[in-house]
Amino acid sequence: MTETSPRTENPPRPLRVLAAMSGGVDSAVAAARAAEAGHDVTGVHLALSANPQSFRTGARGCCTIEDSRDARRAADVIGIPFYVWDLAERFREDVVEDFVAEYEAGRTPNPCLRCNEKIKFAALLDKALALGFDAVCTGHYATVVTREDGSRELHRASDMAKDQSYVLGVLDERQLAHALFPLGDTLTTKDEIRAEAERRGLAVAKKPDSHDICFIADGDTRGFLAGRLGTAEGDILDEAGQKVGTHEGAYGYTIGQRKGLRIGTPAPDGKPRYVLDISPVDNTVTVGPAAALDVTGLTAVRPRWCGTPPAGGGRYTAQLRAHGEETPVTAEVRDGELSVDFDEPVRGVAPGQAVVLYDGSRVVGSATIAATRRAGAVPAA
Repeated sequence: MTETSPRTENPPRPLRVLAAMSGGVDSAVAAARAAEAGHDVTGVHLALSANPQSFRTGARGCCTIEDSRDARRAADVIGIPFYVWDLAERFREDVVEDFVAEYEAGRTPNPCLRCNEKIKFAALLDKALALGFDAVCTGHYATVVTREDGSRELHRASDMAKDQSYVLGVLDERQLAHALFPLGDTLTTKDEIRAEAERRGLAVAKKPDSHDICFIADGDTRGFLAGRLGTAEGDILDEAGQKVGTHEGAYGYTIGQRKGLRIGTPAPDGKPRYVLDISPVDNTVTVGPAAALDVTGLTAVRPRWCGTPPAGGGRYTAQLRAHGEETPVTAEVRDGELSVDFDEPVRGVAPGQAVVLYDGSRVVGSATIAATRRAGAVPAA
C-alpha cells in the first residue's frame, strides 16, 4: 500500500504547548525548538515515583530527583515556566503493575510503549487540554503531518537511525492532533543535538542517554520481578517434554532467550538452546533449537489505529521491536483482532510485545501480540 494524498507539516499557527521535560537532552532541545518556533511553551516534569530515590540514580535513567532538577534548569535557560506534576499513582497502576502482571502471565511487555499510551498521551494530555493547552510536546524522534483534509498521521522520523515511531504506534488520531515532535523532521545526528543544546546553554548537553527500564533501579529485571512475584521453582523442558533443568520463576524468561538458562543437560547435537515457550499454568519453560523459533504469523489484540482503521486486508511492513528492522507482511483485521502473516519467517517474537504496521513511512497502527504461528511444533501462546 502506498500513500497518495498530499500532506503538510505540523500546524503553522502558534500554539499553547505543554512540553514534557524528562531532564534529558532530547526533551530539552524539543522544548527550546517549540519556544523558538513562536509557541507559548510551559515545561512540565512528570514525577512518576512516590520515592524518586528508588528509581535509577545518576544520569542513566529518568524520573529521578536529579532529572527533575536538570529539567528545571533547562526550562530556566529556555525562559519558560516550569512545573512538576505528580503522576506516580497513575504510573504505578498503568505501567508498573501492568508490567508485572504481563510477565506473570508469561508475556513480554514494553513499558515505554505503555507509558506513552497511558501517561504522556492520556493522563498528561487530558490534563493539558483541561488546562487550555493545545498540544503536548516531547523529545521523541517521529513526525506528525497534516493531510489536506485536516486529518493527522504519524510518520517515521527523517533520520531512521533515531526513529522512535514504534513506541508511539499506540497513539490514535485524537492524540496525534495534540502532539508535537520538534526533533522528528530534521536530519540531525545525536551529536548535533548535543551541540545544539550546548549552543543554547543547556547543561544537559553532555548528559548520557537513559537506558533500560526507568522503574528498575539496578537494571535487574529478573530480581525486580522476583521481589514482586516471589520465587516458584519449576521445570525446564525440551521439545519432547523431558526435564533438562529447573528455574526459580517462569516470569524470568522471554521467548528467544539463550543466556542464563542454567540447563544441566546438553542438547544432543551440542548446539545452543533457546526459550520456545513459557507456561505460567504449570510453571514450565520449554527450550529447543534456534530453528524452532521461526514464526510465520501472529494474532494480535487491542489494535490501536493512528488514523482511520484499515478496511480488509492489505500489504504492509511490520516492526516487532523498538530498534528492530521492518519485515514485509500481509495483515487483516478479523473480529477485532489483527492477523499478520510474514513473507519470510522471523524470530524473537513473544506474546505481549507490540506489532506496529507501516505503510511506507506512515504508522498505520499497533496491536499487542497474543499468539504466534510457527513452522515448528511448539506453540507460543
